[in-house]
Amino acid sequence: MRSKSFSALILIPVWVSALLVTPTGVQAKCRDPEVARPWGSVAHAAAPDVTIRYFGHNFFHIKTAKGTTIITDPLGPGRYPYPVPDVSADVVTIGREHYNHNFVEIVQGSPLVLRGLANYGFEWNRVNSSFNEVFIYNVPIYHHSESMENIKGAAFIFDLGDLCIAHLGDLSQKLTPQQLKMIGKVDIALTPIGGWRTMAPDLAREVLAQLKPKIAIPMHYRDNLYVIEEFTAGIKSRIMNSDTLVVSKDGLPSSLEIRVLTPEGAESFQ
Repeated sequence: MRSKSFSALILIPVWVSALLVTPTGVQAKCRDPEVARPWGSVAHAAAPDVTIRYFGHNFFHIKTAKGTTIITDPLGPGRYPYPVPDVSADVVTIGREHYNHNFVEIVQGSPLVLRGLANYGFEWNRVNSSFNEVFIYNVPIYHHSESMENIKGAAFIFDLGDLCIAHLGDLSQKLTPQQLKMIGKVDIALTPIGGWRTMAPDLAREVLAQLKPKIAIPMHYRDNLYVIEEFTAGIKSRIMNSDTLVVSKDGLPSSLEIRVLTPEGAESFQ
């Protein structure tokens, strides 16, 4: 455990400097202003609307107003009650090298595949990429294994210009100050809440207090109503009998709201 913690302390500051700018020098608007200021600011194409569709576990389809499509952590068939969706994408992001997160074969087309880990999941892989109007970068995190030891994972940030979406992967711990600076400003947080290998609901709420998003969408909870109730207690929430949410910058709530999406094949919470 000591060697893993040491490697994280060494690696994270390097990533902070490496991820401040895109390869072309475009500054991401998600970035913490104090971190971004030395690099100046560059105008970024506005994308005021985004459609987010949830397929269960950590598997989402994100479509920008300009039509760029992103798949996150595609779920392998047969492990959950959800049907295999008919999906295509421009970009696929993989936060963990596991069948529940990396089944790229179900994504049609010839997407750009961005992997948060290298060397079969044993090392972090830096992602710092632009695709059309979207700037995508990742942040190193830890999640629990079956033995509850911390192993490497990756969160992904999608900068759409006016909206910033954080997919927190299988995060199992509160965010460090370095990670918060790397993530930057978040409008929508796709948040694991199921416990065991990820955060339990109470810890997930603490992480949302750190990130201060306007909308949180829970994931990785296996349609467990008790977990949903614990996560949403005391927070303005909406359980939607739909797997899809459309969001615009102007339509964001003034303070945190939780939107619970219902993937096809899941039992409705209504």
